[in-house]
Amino acid sequence: MEFAHTSVLLNETIEGLAIRPDGIYVDGTLGGGGHASVIAGQLKSGKLIGIDQDDEAIAAAEKRLAPAADKVVLVRDNYCSLPTILDDLGYAGADGILLDLGVSSWQLDSAERGFSYRFDAPLDMRMDRRQPLTARTIVNEYDEMEIYRILRDYGEEKFAKNIAKHIAAERQKKPIETTGELNEIIRSAIPAKMRETGGHPSKRTFQALRIACNRELEVLETSLDAFIGLLNPGGRLCIITFHSLEDRIVKNAFRRNENPCVCPPEFPVCVCGKKSRGRVITKKPVLPTEEETEHNPRAKSAKLRIFEKAPSE
Repeated sequence: MEFAHTSVLLNETIEGLAIRPDGIYVDGTLGGGGHASVIAGQLKSGKLIGIDQDDEAIAAAEKRLAPAADKVVLVRDNYCSLPTILDDLGYAGADGILLDLGVSSWQLDSAERGFSYRFDAPLDMRMDRRQPLTARTIVNEYDEMEIYRILRDYGEEKFAKNIAKHIAAERQKKPIETTGELNEIIRSAIPAKMRETGGHPSKRTFQALRIACNRELEVLETSLDAFIGLLNPGGRLCIITFHSLEDRIVKNAFRRNENPCVCPPEFPVCVCGKKSRGRVITKKPVLPTEEETEHNPRAKSAKLRIFEKAPSE
């Protein structure tokens, strides 16, 4: 199956990066190389560093970016390793960093990867198949309370407690091996009336398991301050999120870096000494147009936020 993924908010992201032909740019979630190919096309003496932990994404991007191979370096890793990656490549910083979060269309449509509730496949959900932790491990080996916490916190699932209870009961009979088996368990745990509204009953549980399996929120939260630190003066960090948990982390990190002062509001002047690292370009997130969501329904929940590093003094 060919690696196909429609890049979300493409024009808005490219505009937001404010690309300089001689700049150093990072696409930390390379996917099939949609955003990356446009970035590379605007470079002359500059360089694009493309990072992805999915081996198939790297292979697809390598093909797509072949015409610009002299301007591109591809690295199979998690984007949280960016400080080390830049250092290893001899770059002190970057002029722009892009993260397009979440799971790609290709990963969702590849049944054998186990990301989607639409297919019956092994419970996998790993973005990096070198890592040992799979969704199957979580479902069969984590205790019931931990599964409940994952579904509640990462899926914002109303019926998290009952789904966790049903999972714990079913795995006593035999291990839960496939997405189809998990679908049936979730279905039986949600009241019939509620199954008729709000989309597929498994949607939130699958999201939660994927996030937990790949440590998505933890990696995002621990990377943002470091990424802003890696930006060259005037450089920009562009992040596309797809659900409220990601968006909240990005919004709070951008706000914290724009206004880090921790002095009580009644203090007439700042005495904490914490200085702003830049400014939030997007006071409200950039959303896809109606035309884009009609063409690509998966773009509907996308939000783009942009932070600009303070210029050198």
